[in-house]
Amino acid sequence: MSKEIRIGRHIVGDSHPTYFVADIAANHDGDLERAKDLIHLCAEAGSNAAKFQNFKAETIVSNYGFRTLGGQQSHQASWDKSVFEVYDAAALSMDWTEALKDACDDAGIDYFTAPYDKALLAALSPYVCAWKLGSGDITWLEQIERLAADGKPLLIATGAASMNEVRQAMGAATKHTGDIVLMQCNTNYTASLENFKYIELNVLKTYAAAYPDVVLGLSDHTPGHATVLGAVALGARVIEKHFTDDLTRIGPDHKFSLDPGTWRDMVDRTRELENALGSGAKQVMDNEAETVVLQRRAIRTIRPIRAGETISASDLTVLRPCPADALPPGRMAELIGKNADRDIDEGDCVRIEDVR
Repeated sequence: MSKEIRIGRHIVGDSHPTYFVADIAANHDGDLERAKDLIHLCAEAGSNAAKFQNFKAETIVSNYGFRTLGGQQSHQASWDKSVFEVYDAAALSMDWTEALKDACDDAGIDYFTAPYDKALLAALSPYVCAWKLGSGDITWLEQIERLAADGKPLLIATGAASMNEVRQAMGAATKHTGDIVLMQCNTNYTASLENFKYIELNVLKTYAAAYPDVVLGLSDHTPGHATVLGAVALGARVIEKHFTDDLTRIGPDHKFSLDPGTWRDMVDRTRELENALGSGAKQVMDNEAETVVLQRRAIRTIRPIRAGETISASDLTVLRPCPADALPPGRMAELIGKNADRDIDEGDCVRIEDVR
């Protein structure tokens, strides 16, 4: 069983509701007021936290490096501007930090970020209740240790990583903290339905076996709710997806985000699933109590039997319903060869106290 950890206002773990993180990321489109509006929209849609990304273009991407790759690739191939220019435009101003935190407080949800620049940690730390490590930084062990040593829960996304790389990242993190959310992730941002073939939700089973003391999660970029519901059924208790108000807006993250309507639907369907999963104890449930009587068979007579008569197998059958004091089919042998102690009508149940 995964341990419980506190993230901001919430206890997160196996026996608690799934914790939903709305990754607003670059969907603020460079507008602080828009960013604050998205915070309130995601809260209204059922999010528990709004997450941002803090970086400067020059501390996350190499302009030279991308220009010499020989053309933009994957989801970046559709960008009209260079990778450096897109990151530069999407960069979140550090001057917004307090305002974003205040907006989250007003909305009643948690605020945290994925910092892609180690120089920003000290300034961000007083405002965030957790840190997120993006999948692309899973081999940056120095940064992992810095985040883990800050005394806040650490969410680690593991997209495009091998199990050995996950072990190294976890080794770095667990030197400093046990408050970790280990998140399965597939880092393809094309929103293609083909991506479902690559999600590998069963990796959550692997993580649960390898790291039984961490909370499991999913950082997801697929359309719809299938992967989220599957992940929750497999034990994930933290779900992160991108959030926007309009998937058709121009920007790097809008296309594979959820909007308020689909986000609310995801949360509602997950709450239904949580109710459906139950405790794991197999038992007759309260809403089945009457069905036990109506659908089960009881031992009944196929002719009138008078007091003193010997009961034979040919006198009995098994038919619905089965009142609480009736005998189930498996106890018929207890009646055969016994004498009736009362008159028993045709079709009536034969109870153990009716024979001697």
